Amino acid sequence: MNKTHLPQKVCVVCLRPFTWRKKWAACWEQVKYCSAHCRRQRTAKRCDFSVLP
Repeated sequence: MNKTHLPQKVCVVCLRPFTWRKKWAACWEQVKYCSAHCRRQRTAKRCDFSVLP
């Protein structure tokens, strides 16, 4: 499977790009966050990932 042509979005919390996943097929238009961590942090300003190891 060639994964280079999958759609991408930018996470509204961490501003990192993330690619389409099969589990998001039915709701790709509504997906805003790259992970559960970012979804939980949505009320915080922005995640400071520079402090993570």
